[in-house]
Amino acid sequence: MTQVEVKTRVPYTVEIGHGLLASAGARVRAVCGGETAAVVSDDTVFSLYGAALCTQLEGAGYRVVPFVFLHGEASKNLTTYAELVNFLAEKRLTRTDVLVALGGGVTGDLGGFAAATYLRGIRYVQVPTTLLAAVDSSVGGKTAVDLPAGKNLAGCFHQPSIVLCDLDTLTTLPEETFRDGCAEVIKYGMIDSAEFLRELSETPAREQLEHVVTTCVRMKRDVVSEDEFDRGRRQLLNFGHTFGHAVEACSRFAVSHGSAVAIGMAMASRAACARGLCGADVPQTLLALLRQYGLPTGTDFSADMLYGALCADKKIEGSSVHLIVPDRLGHCRIEPAQLTDVPAWLAAGGAK
Repeated sequence: MTQVEVKTRVPYTVEIGHGLLASAGARVRAVCGGETAAVVSDDTVFSLYGAALCTQLEGAGYRVVPFVFLHGEASKNLTTYAELVNFLAEKRLTRTDVLVALGGGVTGDLGGFAAATYLRGIRYVQVPTTLLAAVDSSVGGKTAVDLPAGKNLAGCFHQPSIVLCDLDTLTTLPEETFRDGCAEVIKYGMIDSAEFLRELSETPAREQLEHVVTTCVRMKRDVVSEDEFDRGRRQLLNFGHTFGHAVEACSRFAVSHGSAVAIGMAMASRAACARGLCGADVPQTLLALLRQYGLPTGTDFSADMLYGALCADKKIEGSSVHLIVPDRLGHCRIEPAQLTDVPAWLAAGGAK
């Protein structure tokens, strides 16, 4: 097992290894205490791991109350959020109790936001069961739900008390879901390590899973510890996300998050090359790696459609937006752009 210490205002540990669910109750008890544990999960994940986790928590002395919702991004909304916080109130959770988010990014975002706002904040635990959640969304304390106007527009920062990443849960992932996580993995290589990109090209992520998850978590740890509230360097983690969120919105979330991020990274890299910000080797290498992992590199949505969706992005500041673009393999930079110039960026990135 590997432990990664995240030194935010409220520090916590990310534990990465096999078989962690088998001792989850004791681990949660040692860090969080409390009497009641609310297990939040979607119907797919709960059917796989819910019973085992609840048994573990009960064995550690918790009264366990499960909240199960319909899987998918469409459930990450104010309606499900209201149902969840009402559930917590009905079950009489107190400020000393704990919420355990068991699942992927949707569950972690939704559960974290409920934990952050119920009683003005209770402890919560992240138990990621997807590669995407393990390497990215479970770490860093970003919590949110979607609004009709856009993705993650209602949210706040609330760090977990502990993150338990049981690598065994990743073995049951459908191939498409695993590929989604690989997009975020590749993102980390693009922003911080050309060597990691080389490792990913030479050895499939599945064959070096603990190394891949640990490497990404350590990279995110370093960024989050320096910029917890996303005002500076942490914005680099948005590589692929500004254009990617627009693709998601245009598709009404038919395009998965990982696929959208892959498209967004490809567009940002092509645009950066076209504008002379990086060499041709950057998009060439990135696109080859994305294709190697079965990820898309383009979209049929027009520049006008993407621009309309992008204008609702939470990262917009006044009349400008910070685009994250590569200037070489393993290194990205923050590029301020006027909103009026974004259609040209989209066109340079391959939008029609």
